[in-house]
Amino acid sequence: MNMELQTKKQMNIFKKIWLGGISVVFLLLALGVVYESISSYIGVKNSPPPGQLVDVGDFKLHIHKQGTGSPTIILESASGSASNVWHDIPNELATFATVVTYDRGGYGWSEKASSDRTGVNIAKELYSALKKEDIEGPYILVGHSLGGMYSRLFAKLYSDEVEGVVLIDSRHEGYSEKTNPLLLEAGFNPVLSGYPPKHILNLLKQTGIIRILNIGNPDTETSVNIEMRPKFFDAREDELRNLAATEAALSDQSLGQIPLRVLTHGKPIDFVSFGLTEEQSRFMEDVWQQQQEQSLQLSSNSQLIVAKSSGHFIIHDQPELVINTIKNLVNEIR
Repeated sequence: MNMELQTKKQMNIFKKIWLGGISVVFLLLALGVVYESISSYIGVKNSPPPGQLVDVGDFKLHIHKQGTGSPTIILESASGSASNVWHDIPNELATFATVVTYDRGGYGWSEKASSDRTGVNIAKELYSALKKEDIEGPYILVGHSLGGMYSRLFAKLYSDEVEGVVLIDSRHEGYSEKTNPLLLEAGFNPVLSGYPPKHILNLLKQTGIIRILNIGNPDTETSVNIEMRPKFFDAREDELRNLAATEAALSDQSLGQIPLRVLTHGKPIDFVSFGLTEEQSRFMEDVWQQQQEQSLQLSSNSQLIVAKSSGHFIIHDQPELVINTIKNLVNEIR
């Protein structure tokens, strides 16, 4: 009998501890939600958009124009990158041309779009914003990574207004076909490109966990307040889930005689750090570089430029090379 009473007492104690622990967790989560809500409101209020919010139908697109004169250089960011990812590059380019940076629907200061995040929709939204702001061509399109595919689609849709294209370590439309089987074999979800699902990221954001992890780092303050919001996680994942449609839209593209410059990284990407084997990592790198060379076939006036000191983010590793490549192309067109 005493043993039974003692066991019951122990069970009651464990139950109270467990319920207490659960209560503490829920209390912390509730405090996190309040903390994030207040901090996010203040952060957004203190970080106004540098450009204009332009109505493109069902949402407003943030577009930032700098400089004057022709041509107009349009900078298209990579997946997961807002317009401020270009750092000082727009300022340098604005000394000799008009420069446009912008946030795709859901990114940065732009509102969330209701249409699917296909490359065609993204290109049409940008074109609409340019026309509404009276930012005329001729255009030189500069796209980094996935942004290179969106730049190419813009050139395909509005070829008469495009005079040059610069692809900065741009993803090729055949990359998924070549690499998805390997990624699936290695246990990765190729659709999300290694990112956690949006519902997990939204939960981490709304409970303040993302902000807490970045406390004390001033470099990420704008990112946490402006970029890492639920609308961004939704948009990025939607872009990736619509990647097949974007790739298909580029399958038969030809730029004709439009000048094309292809910048590719010189330092091999180490996919081993992402969980692949060395052999798999070499395969991924080989496919990427082979397809960079294949991109030259898009135009009869093309050139491959290797950024020898750069990884994938050439715009950060060798910004001067990016600026000079664009400047040389502008001078050639003029």
